[in-house]
Amino acid sequence: MAVQRTLSIIKPDAVGKNVIGDIIRRFEENGLSVIATRMSHLSAAEAGRFYEVHAERPFYKDLCAFMSSGPILAMVLEGKNAVALNRQLMGATNPKEAEAGTIRADHADSIDANAVHGSDSAENAAIEINFFFANLDLHSRG
Repeated sequence: MAVQRTLSIIKPDAVGKNVIGDIIRRFEENGLSVIATRMSHLSAAEAGRFYEVHAERPFYKDLCAFMSSGPILAMVLEGKNAVALNRQLMGATNPKEAEAGTIRADHADSIDANAVHGSDSAENAAIEINFFFANLDLHSRG
């Protein structure tokens, strides 16, 4: 298993519920290290650029509106198989389908307000990390 980096975003709904600490604890207890964080409040335009890959999908405008509705916490996670492990810890996109004990099962309200975002591949992780942390040196903790 290769050590990877992936992007995780704690979305406005979860930030508003004050569950940032619980979400980070889950990552760390499962072997992922937080190597960078950035709290920000995305504009609709910034959210649109980040989710540009979904621009033709019917949910795109609502997604951009949601992601710009409040602060988010973007993080770079590092660990063995970080992309897959993060996605496993998040659970299914629809929290009603998420396995018990996953972040979305415990903290998400709906398929739209689903608490967290995670990169879906190593290639997209690199692009997404660059979106939030382009000019920063990232350093492993180990």
